[in-house]
Amino acid sequence: MEKKEGVQDIADKVLKANKTQRQGRQFMLWILALVVGAALGWLGIKPLNELFTFIATVFTRLFQFIAVPTIALAVITTLAALGGNKNTGRIFAHAVTYTLLTTFCAAGIGLAMFLWIAPGNLPADVVGAGAASVPQNLEQLSYYDHILGVIPNNMIQPFLSGNVLAVMLIAASFGLGLAFMPKTENRETLLKGILGFQELLFTLIKALLYILPVGILAFAAQLSAQIEAGVIVGALGKYTLVIIGSNCIQFFLVLPVFLLLRGLNPISVFRKMSPAIAVALFTKSSAGTLPVTLASAETNLKADPAVSRFVLPICTTINMNGCAAFILVTSLFVMQNAGYSLDMPTMLTWLVVAVIAAIGNAGVPMGCYFLTLSLMSGIGAPIGLMGIILPIYTIIDMIETAENVWSDSCVCAMTDHDLEGKLEPAAAVEA
Repeated sequence: MEKKEGVQDIADKVLKANKTQRQGRQFMLWILALVVGAALGWLGIKPLNELFTFIATVFTRLFQFIAVPTIALAVITTLAALGGNKNTGRIFAHAVTYTLLTTFCAAGIGLAMFLWIAPGNLPADVVGAGAASVPQNLEQLSYYDHILGVIPNNMIQPFLSGNVLAVMLIAASFGLGLAFMPKTENRETLLKGILGFQELLFTLIKALLYILPVGILAFAAQLSAQIEAGVIVGALGKYTLVIIGSNCIQFFLVLPVFLLLRGLNPISVFRKMSPAIAVALFTKSSAGTLPVTLASAETNLKADPAVSRFVLPICTTINMNGCAAFILVTSLFVMQNAGYSLDMPTMLTWLVVAVIAAIGNAGVPMGCYFLTLSLMSGIGAPIGLMGIILPIYTIIDMIETAENVWSDSCVCAMTDHDLEGKLEPAAAVEA
């Protein structure tokens, strides 16, 4: 038996090493695509640039195709996990409270950085013809009209129109309905079907990510061609600084302060959760990192399994600090380039929208990008700008995912600390 276990351990180590190598090769391939695309775009060959424009458009449409159903299913399956455990309500209340507090802080920092650094507009030829398609009566709509636009009058239209907020409202209703409906055979069958559909979409996302280097090459070539033609990149550089600066402040300052206020040592928590944070940095998927996050929380952090196995899967979907900042800053940047009037009430409204959208985001690679693109498409903003952002997003996604998993770890640590000795022993078994 000991010999068999030893062989199995060796096999597991080999598999892990191979997986790490594949992830490293994938990252290098993305960087290579970025460099090669930039070089080809700089050549200024018109037929080649037209081909890259076509490829970039195809990828943008594929992103739109898969984004909305993925977000909806992530919300449904997360909320459906709520149920009859007596401790569930207490654990969930702590997790949601910390999630909302940290996510609002992340979005608020993003807004403050956007106002301080003030990235300007890109030249009109970069924005392109998309600006002409922005509805002219948007500025005449009241906030009541915006709210009414989120409330659906049927289940199909929000999916057809890409109205992400309405889709999330439908998904939340379905998820809560599944959580509290009688535990019948029909419910289990329905839930299995939804989970199966979610696995199918995640498989499609993996396939899309497999061929993503082609898309990065095309978008990088587009950007390079525009720079070579005389496009000023100062505004784009400032936008990137706002995103990365906001994430760094949240990561190194705000989240440690939350831990200190709850009587926890942020350095100790970070050290114990560092394996999960490192995996998140390179996989760019908080959902894919979840097994490592759970193992680190229970083995290193010594969190109660009743807490970690409930909080971390939920936080993988709803606790998206980096995503909230990206959605807000990117939405404001795109709308500013589209000619929208960004007064303070509008920006504060979009801060709330960004938090809500981030909570409903799927913890998969480029999930924030998919969601932001859908939001901008839903309001008629020129989503061509999202193609300009895509080459930069490779690095942004790494930083955001690491921040998201670090935030998940902090929420788990604070919830476990608050409820230590207060949970019924049976909860650990049921979890």
